[in-house]
Amino acid sequence: MTKYFVYDVFTDSRFGGNPLAIIPDAADVPEGDFQRIAREFNFSETTFVLPPDNPDHTAKIRIFSPLSELPFAGHPTIGTAIALARQGLGPHMTLELGVGPIACHATKQSARFSTQVPLKILVEPQVADVADVLGLTVSDIVLHTHRPTTATLGIQFTITEVRDRTTLSSAKPNIEALRRFATKYPHAGRFAQHVYTRGDGVIFARMFDPLDNIPEDAATGSAAATLGALLVKCTSAPQEFIIRQGDDMGRPSCIEVDAQVEQVTIGGSAVAVMEGQLL
Repeated sequence: MTKYFVYDVFTDSRFGGNPLAIIPDAADVPEGDFQRIAREFNFSETTFVLPPDNPDHTAKIRIFSPLSELPFAGHPTIGTAIALARQGLGPHMTLELGVGPIACHATKQSARFSTQVPLKILVEPQVADVADVLGLTVSDIVLHTHRPTTATLGIQFTITEVRDRTTLSSAKPNIEALRRFATKYPHAGRFAQHVYTRGDGVIFARMFDPLDNIPEDAATGSAAATLGALLVKCTSAPQEFIIRQGDDMGRPSCIEVDAQVEQVTIGGSAVAVMEGQLL
């Protein structure tokens, strides 16, 4: 039988953060079952740990949402690195992801990873279209630093700044508008919406991806990394900040972001919640 763990990621408390299922030794799991297992857990992501292709690396990590395999995601990378550290690996690791090798540093409580994948700007949707998708008005959207922008470091997100915390809490995706958005902007990929506002020295964020079976995500490290890279591009200056996400879901999360011109580092904590076996 194959062991699994469930970790809550980007939190230091159980039942906060973003849950993640980890299969720490998936070498004997039929590849065709990976997607089925991820769908059975029905978390935003499940990871499968495999022997690395390069023996100098720590492990190969395959990441699956309930609907598809992903080349990169933040909370699965952090959570899996911490799980590997609890098995005695690290603290320095190189994890093979779909976007290529990712350098990580992990302890039994926290981890950070750095990506040098270049930011790609895919499209700048019309403000009215994004407001419609988010159930907001055009005046709710802040344009000082950047317009709503679909960008990627491996996973596409449409990133939008809104005017205040109240506006952020009131955002409610309109599924029919999102379907129209998907038709109008095919380059937007997964059509995931990452919405944020600034306040009290931190960034508050929410992430919606209902067309990929994620009505709302409690902590999205890949979106945090993309936001960091976008802000560096728009301001021509390094960015270091904390993202608070998940508060509106009752699963508070904390994501550390250090974005430089050619590298973004994401950090956070994770706690083990349960373990069991696949029968």
